[in-house]
Amino acid sequence: MVRTASASAAAGPTLAVVAREAGVSVPTASKVVNGREDVAPETRRRVTEALDRLGYVRRPRFDAAKAPRLVDLVVHSLESSWSGAVLHGVEDAAHDAGLEVVVSAALIRSRVGRPERGWLDKLVTRGSSGVLFNLAELSDSQYAWLEQHRIPFVMIDPVREPPEGVVSVGAANWQGGLTATEHLLSLGHDRIAVIAGHRRTMCSSARVAGYRSALASAGVRHRAEYVRHAGFDESVAHRRMLELLDLPEPPTAVFVCSDRMALGVYEALAERGLRVPDDISVVGFDDLPEARWASPALTTVRQPLSEMAATALRSLLRMMDGHRPESTRTELSTRLVERASTAAPRA
Repeated sequence: MVRTASASAAAGPTLAVVAREAGVSVPTASKVVNGREDVAPETRRRVTEALDRLGYVRRPRFDAAKAPRLVDLVVHSLESSWSGAVLHGVEDAAHDAGLEVVVSAALIRSRVGRPERGWLDKLVTRGSSGVLFNLAELSDSQYAWLEQHRIPFVMIDPVREPPEGVVSVGAANWQGGLTATEHLLSLGHDRIAVIAGHRRTMCSSARVAGYRSALASAGVRHRAEYVRHAGFDESVAHRRMLELLDLPEPPTAVFVCSDRMALGVYEALAERGLRVPDDISVVGFDDLPEARWASPALTTVRQPLSEMAATALRSLLRMMDGHRPESTRTELSTRLVERASTAAPRA
C-alpha cells in the first residue's frame, strides 16, 4: 500500500483524562488498560468505570514483528505519466509483498559541492528498509552515503551507468531503436532521421545505436545531419524537427526517442502544413497514454514501465532479505505498437 498522508490521532479522551476521572495516576490507568495484574481490585474497578463512562478507545498494541516493512520510492517528479506508470508498478508489487511505500520527489542538486541531504536523512529517521530510485542520477556522495548506512537500493532506468555493484532495472533500448527503424525501413523509407534525448545518457545512446544498426543492416547510408538531440524536451524536439525540414533533402520519416518529444514533432509538422503520416511518418518511444491520445495515434515502442518498477521492487525485496541478485543489470524487452502515424513514403 502507498502511504499518502500522515495518520491523525483518533478522537476521544486521552489516558490522562481517564486517570484524572478515576483519581489515579496515568501509569496506574495504563496498567489497567494493558491488562496488568499488579493493580488493586477497587482501583481497577474505578479505572474501568471511567474508561466506559468516557468512551475511551483501547488501541491495539503495536507489534513491530507484524508491522509491514517500509520502502521508499524517490522520483524526480510526480507530475508526469511516466512517474504514474512507475508508481502503479511499485504499488501493485508492494501490495503483493505486504510492504508499505512512501513516495517522495527529490531534486538532486549540489550546493558548494555537497549534495542536499534532507531526503536522505529521512530514510533513516522513518526506518525505511530499502529505496527505489527513479531519478535523473545520484552523485558519488549520495552513493557513498547509502553504502555507509547499509541501505539496500535499486535504480529504475538510470540515465547513466551506475557504479559497479549497483543494481538497476531498465528496458532493452538498443532493441527498441532497432525495431522502430526496421519498421520504417519495411515501409520503404530510406531517409530516416532520429531525434534523440541527451547525448550521454544510457537509454538515448542505446536507442540511437539500434537505429544506426538497422540502417547498416539494410544497406542504407547513415547521414550525420539526420541525427539530432533534444534532451527529452518537447519544445527542443519541435525546433529540431524544423531544422530537419529545412535540410536540402529532408527526411520522409523520423524516429523520436520519447513520446513527449514526438508531440513536439507533431506541432512542428503542423506548422509547416505537413500531415502525419501522408507527408512524413513518425515513431515514438515509451507508449505513454499521450501516444494513444495524439492525432493521429502514435506508432511507438512500448517500454514496460510498470513491469520495470515491479521487477525493481522484487529485486529490492530479495536484497532486504539478505540475497544478492545474480546480475546487477536487468533489461525487460520492448515491442513496437503500430498505430496510425506511419505509412509508406510518397512516390
